[in-house]
Amino acid sequence: MRLLIQALLLLLSTVSVAVASISPGSTLYASKANQSWSSPNDTFSLRFVPVQPPTSPPSFIATVVHSGGVPTVWSAGNGASVDSGGTFQFLSSGILRLSNGSGATVWDSGTSNLGVSSASLEDSGNLVLSNGTGTVWSSFDHPTDTIVAFQNFNTGMVLQSGLYSFTLLRSGNLTLRWNDSVTYWDQGLNSSMIANLTFPVLRLQPTGLLSIYDPKLTSPVAVAYSSDYTEGGDLLRILKLDNDGNLRIYSSSRGSGTAAVRWAAVEDQCEVFGYCGTNGICSYNDSNPICRCPSQNFEMIDPIDSRKGCRRKVKLEDCPGRLTMLQVNHAKFLTYPPIFLINPEVYFIGISACRGNCLAADSCFASTSLSDGTGLCYIKTDAFISGYQNTALPSTSYVKVCGPGIPNLSPPSEEDEEGKNWSVRAWVVAIVVLGTVSGLIAFEGILWFWCCRNNATFGRLSAQYALLEYASCAPVQFSYKELRQSTKGFKEKLGAGGFGAVYRGILSNRTVVAVKQLEGIEQDGSAGGTGTGMYLSGNASVISTVAVSSSSSFQTIGVSPQFRKGD
Repeated sequence: MRLLIQALLLLLSTVSVAVASISPGSTLYASKANQSWSSPNDTFSLRFVPVQPPTSPPSFIATVVHSGGVPTVWSAGNGASVDSGGTFQFLSSGILRLSNGSGATVWDSGTSNLGVSSASLEDSGNLVLSNGTGTVWSSFDHPTDTIVAFQNFNTGMVLQSGLYSFTLLRSGNLTLRWNDSVTYWDQGLNSSMIANLTFPVLRLQPTGLLSIYDPKLTSPVAVAYSSDYTEGGDLLRILKLDNDGNLRIYSSSRGSGTAAVRWAAVEDQCEVFGYCGTNGICSYNDSNPICRCPSQNFEMIDPIDSRKGCRRKVKLEDCPGRLTMLQVNHAKFLTYPPIFLINPEVYFIGISACRGNCLAADSCFASTSLSDGTGLCYIKTDAFISGYQNTALPSTSYVKVCGPGIPNLSPPSEEDEEGKNWSVRAWVVAIVVLGTVSGLIAFEGILWFWCCRNNATFGRLSAQYALLEYASCAPVQFSYKELRQSTKGFKEKLGAGGFGAVYRGILSNRTVVAVKQLEGIEQDGSAGGTGTGMYLSGNASVISTVAVSSSSSFQTIGVSPQFRKGD
């Protein structure tokens, strides 16, 4: 099996690929955006691209990019930039050279006098310098911050991005380090391997599987799977160390010009040491990490870029008063192995002593009481402090400042924001519902008024329903037109008394109505009522009515002395 693996590695490293030759003396100019050296099938190209975010005046990097311009898989001088007069040349002496507009060399391949006769960019993304017998130099052997599929990454290589670096150890472990001093991520085979490996190699498969190969291993060991593992399509997958210190697998469709994150080594970005710079505190706004200062005793070094950290407004050595320890709740100052395990400034003490010991020690800048039941307190004797604040953390931290300590204004928690958002949404919903209902009621009222007020059939039914409402002690109302229609124009006279005449009418449901008209009523008047009273418009006299049902039962409607103007 080992021999098979070794043969496979050798085969993969010697597979022939199509190449596009680059002639000696060829030059790329930073000022010519459309100029490039491409691989045979245009999968990759070498060109100048603007530095992001843009600078003023503009600056550029010479880089190998995937089809569509994203992602970048290698850059000359590990992202070294030049001005708009910059050039990238393949000189007849056999070297690749990146120069600034002034002619100063920014980077070169160091391959002069090695007999280099040709240069090419392969469809794999590998930039190669060759002599008559083989490869003299290749970008795959000198990675910057990225490896692509089938590119071998071994123990002698380093991915570098700013102060962050990524390496493969002989133990089979993968490490992320800050400033070559703090290892904040260390994972791989050390838990299962007793001895070092022979010649470990890390490789990313085109399917999105990241694996370690070695003759001592009976089979490759999977380190990580991208979230789109084995999904088809014309996809390029890369492993990249970003400038935020996290190692990620990206996927990019050919020609799309975009790349999506499919795996990240450090799940919690705030756990990356130094992410927010010196004295910076990392926290979250929704799902995005943000950088803040520990208190109002600090100020941002660069207000435009919060990741550059914070500085004390008054230096400790210049403090005119007394020093104090400012408390930062739910926060910890990051400390990683082996410092955490061997540092003599780690104690099993209570929270008060954790604060007081640091205040008393001239060499202490901050301290953290984990408050997680371990009793551990550690103090920071290095001036560089990297902090993490989260309401889920039980730890309490202290930072030394020139008194008095001025805490930050507490930002609203995500729960509060969600509650506020829900309250706003509830009010909006209530207003919309009430507005809609009110609008419908108003519309129906207007529709009824304009369409039905003069309808004879509706007039007869309204009189019927008014009588039924009266029977249930509800207010009743009759118009003069309704009474006149039911009594055939007051022509069915039943008789006359001392105060007026009584007329008979029959509604559409065969209900008999008796109407008493007092003297002085106007023929074009109206009768109406509220409660148990009846009203006439103008100077019409008040009348009373008697409803006689088909079963000859009687009901008397009361009389009101009030008047109103109606139809």
